[in-house]
Amino acid sequence: MTMDAVECRSDTEYADRPLSLIWEGHRYEIAEIFSRWRGPGEKGFCVKTTDGSAFELTYMEISDDWHVQPL
Repeated sequence: MTMDAVECRSDTEYADRPLSLIWEGHRYEIAEIFSRWRGPGEKGFCVKTTDGSAFELTYMEISDDWHVQPL
């Protein structure tokens, strides 16, 4: 089983700005964050990668887990 992973920049708190992601064993560099939100216990981002793919990234704070979903 391949784990989804997100490398991010953390300034004032964890998961401030995603920089890259791993999905289905491939690493993607993030070129743009075009949407972000915050919910109870989670942070979310819609991002575009350098190859033009788009993903929704959700960081679950309690479980310290990322969910990566292609758009």
